Amino acid sequence: MRVVLDAFDAPRPLRIAARVIGWPFKVLGHEGDPLMPPVTRALSALGPAYIKFGQILSTRPDVVGEDLAAQLRVLQDKLPPFPAEEAKAAIERELERPADSLFSEFSEPVAAASIAQVHKARVAETGETVAVKVLRPGVERAFRKDIDAFYLAARSIEFLSPSSRRLRPMDVIRHFEGVVMGELDLRLEAASASQYASNTAQDAGFRIPEVHWFLSGKRVMALDWAEGVPMGDNAELDAAGVDRAELSERVLQLFLKHALRDGFFHADMHQGNLKVAADGDIIAIDFGIMGHIDEYTRRVYAEILYGFIRRDYQRVAEVHFEAGYVPPDRDKDEFARALRAVGEPIFGMDATRISMARLLAYLFEVTERFGMETRTELILLQRTMVVVEGVARSLNPRMNIWRGAQPVVEDYIKQSIGPRAVVHDLRETVKVLARFGPRLPGIVEDLLIAQSQMTEREPRRVWPGALLWSGLGAAAGAAIMALVVGLG
Repeated sequence: MRVVLDAFDAPRPLRIAARVIGWPFKVLGHEGDPLMPPVTRALSALGPAYIKFGQILSTRPDVVGEDLAAQLRVLQDKLPPFPAEEAKAAIERELERPADSLFSEFSEPVAAASIAQVHKARVAETGETVAVKVLRPGVERAFRKDIDAFYLAARSIEFLSPSSRRLRPMDVIRHFEGVVMGELDLRLEAASASQYASNTAQDAGFRIPEVHWFLSGKRVMALDWAEGVPMGDNAELDAAGVDRAELSERVLQLFLKHALRDGFFHADMHQGNLKVAADGDIIAIDFGIMGHIDEYTRRVYAEILYGFIRRDYQRVAEVHFEAGYVPPDRDKDEFARALRAVGEPIFGMDATRISMARLLAYLFEVTERFGMETRTELILLQRTMVVVEGVARSLNPRMNIWRGAQPVVEDYIKQSIGPRAVVHDLRETVKVLARFGPRLPGIVEDLLIAQSQMTEREPRRVWPGALLWSGLGAAAGAAIMALVVGLG
């Protein structure tokens, strides 16, 4: 913990709090693998939830330093595996058939992460090569222990630091718990992979392995084998002739496209979950954590990004207030100036000239000054943006984030904000209203009866046009339905 806090240049109060809160975990934890570097060893010994934290840090050498990021990259897919025989036994329990009858070949583990490990296998029936993912034994219990510890830490933080309550630590842990519980059911991951593949089928330079449903269950999942160079191996990418500058922009743009266009995105896009195929395509794997954002949130997010790209900080501030991200009693102009102090030092600069650690520290100050609370619905989006930007930087340290994001954001703005978007919204609204079409006569009749009763009880308080308004409501419904037919 001390090494991580040093890397972040954390203030003294935070170091003391971490030491006080962390002592129970030190006492209850185990020693871990002595061959690992200290931080990697500590996180892997603490449990799978802490490994997730280490995976995020591993994508940000600009924050924690090159050496520590390289050490933490082991946590992505090179953790100690469990024996292949245990994996075969789990497959037999889940699929109710011996693994040797399902697979003519079954390798030792080729990758091992916090929740599961992967084996390369050949399907006996078809001869296809697949990746078989098997959950670690006892991983549910290990995560439960970690989450309980997180709840204890969150309660302690709220008690010791009332000002931290705006960060809603308990809500954050509840959100994390929901994400983890979904990740521990590989049937849900298979469904996510299938939906993601459908959404992105037309995206050039990107593909998803196909799910083998008859070889998948709650604790086992099989997908097409993905052959490619790991995205974290720059030397091998260079040897393969890959244009890393182009690749870095494509990673960022694909993430933004999936988040804005589909509202459904890969929320664990570290280097261990990305490969580059021989033809240059990016292959994504591991779909246990996927993010969902609704249409309204997508528009807010796009407008904020677009405002930063155009350096229109006043509009960025207005969007924050309109969306309720900043309390209405705060000064909008002051917030716009604070945003300018965030955006101007990094606009147009390549990544080598930006101190992400200082930027994150200032952003935290801004959120505290303006009373901004944590938005749990945005946690996965914000977390993934940090990870993806880190992956892109690792491929091309001189990349310009804003220039890379601009074409995707501008295209989304054209599609979602303007006359075409208004027509789309009207059509969607009418579709909802149309579902109530068969019930409209009954609804109007009920309103007429209710208004008649009100007139008898309190004749002086009834608006004379109330009955007319009810009739107009039915007529408006018919007119809107006609509009939909015309727009269709």
